[in-house]
Amino acid sequence: MVRAKSWTLKKHFVGYPTPSNFELKTVELPPLKNGEVLLEALFLTVDPYMRIAARKLKEGDMMMGEQVARVLESKNAAFPTGTIVVALLGWTTHSISDGKNLERLLPEWPDTVPLSLALGTVGMPGLTAYFGLLDICGLKGGETVMVNAAAGAVGSVVGQIAKLKGCKVVGAAGSDEKVACLKKYGFDVAFNYKTIESLEETLKKASPEGYDCYFDNVGGEFSNVVISQMKKFGRIAICGAISTYNRTGPPPPGPPPEVVIYNELCFQGFIVYRWQGEVRQKALRELLKWVSEGKIQYHEHITEGFENMPAAFMGMLKGENLGKAIVKA
Repeated sequence: MVRAKSWTLKKHFVGYPTPSNFELKTVELPPLKNGEVLLEALFLTVDPYMRIAARKLKEGDMMMGEQVARVLESKNAAFPTGTIVVALLGWTTHSISDGKNLERLLPEWPDTVPLSLALGTVGMPGLTAYFGLLDICGLKGGETVMVNAAAGAVGSVVGQIAKLKGCKVVGAAGSDEKVACLKKYGFDVAFNYKTIESLEETLKKASPEGYDCYFDNVGGEFSNVVISQMKKFGRIAICGAISTYNRTGPPPPGPPPEVVIYNELCFQGFIVYRWQGEVRQKALRELLKWVSEGKIQYHEHITEGFENMPAAFMGMLKGENLGKAIVKA
């Protein structure tokens, strides 16, 4: 019998999560049936969306999330023992699957690229950057892009794709170390939003003519300032609002309506799972190619040990990670 450890939501979050919100449980998994596989987690992801998605869980449910896993035992010919897959299996060390929701790594995945990148730059966050920038914003060469949380898993890829497409990129991050990383990635302007005197003046200095595209991971007052500096027909892709996720009071006011109306701005929220099938595979192959060629750089913040899942999650929500937050099981 295989004993699986799982982190569950002991009680719903109020404000920032604390260790008391989580409970570690152990269960014995049953023998495999025909068509099933036994999976062992190698790497697990912690992401900002989990803070909001957990509201839909019942207390006692397992926390949700993707992992890179290895097939330990198989009674499914499509996934022989040793196969590496990516799947939404949750915060658990072992699981049983019928194979329907398992995704193999790209066959051309090179040994030089870490498997954990399938949860980051060549996974959901990378795809979020890719489709949000190219499809939602409709980016064109020569435009000016603003991205916040720019040293994170999504923002860092947004900025680098924009540079590959011939754009000017301005990025905001929350520490001098993160700003230095953005400059290494090729951002034209990068600043620490925690230490500047005025966000409005910093943005004007970085791009006096304004911004064509704004990729928003943060929301709140920060976004209201950026939106006021958008160019005519500016496009805003909204994939997150991490500045508001742990609030206990009412949300901050939105952007000035007159700015939205008279500049004829286009706002669109999106979830990356909209893009499936061949278009998704094409994007993954392109991201993998860019990484393999060194055109997109990456940084991973890896926490060792499945027992540290809650700590990794709480640290990520407070911005302690540089790059993608990953847990190595």
